[in-house]
Amino acid sequence: MKKDLQFELPIARLSLKTHNFAFELDHDFFEQFDPKGEFIADGDLHADVVLDKGERVITINSHITGTVRLTCDRSLDEYDQPLDIENKLLVRYSDEAKELDDDVMQITPDTMALDIAQHLYDYIGLALPMKKLHPRFQNEADDDPDAETKLIFSTRPPNENPDDDEPADPRWAALKNLN
Repeated sequence: MKKDLQFELPIARLSLKTHNFAFELDHDFFEQFDPKGEFIADGDLHADVVLDKGERVITINSHITGTVRLTCDRSLDEYDQPLDIENKLLVRYSDEAKELDDDVMQITPDTMALDIAQHLYDYIGLALPMKKLHPRFQNEADDDPDAETKLIFSTRPPNENPDDDEPADPRWAALKNLN
């Protein structure tokens, strides 16, 4: 993965106040993390990042809006998935640099810049739906708990009656009488 300096926040040069940054997340951004486009094919997103620098803690609030190009799990057609994401990252100063949690990390006081590209990509990845469905399939009654279950695939031959309780082997019929 090549490093893109565009997503580095120059925290050493910033004064103790609130700073605003804007980033465009497009094809080049997603290609850094997924060159083959297997997870996210493409995207057109805008990220507004508000960095509030304090003496001991830096708070980074990000708001990402736009669309990503996904592949439908059912039809394998590509479609645009709209996203609207808000996340908060806390960065505190410590003797060693490490990530404590998904939303909390430590940096050393001599850290010059903070690369947020990976965090932005992770926020986008976590906001994607587990079941990626093209909009033409999203209105179906799959998510309706009162709807009857639809059978998509069956190994039963089409001419066989599903209500037939007769076992294929007559030896199993003797077991039905055991109670």
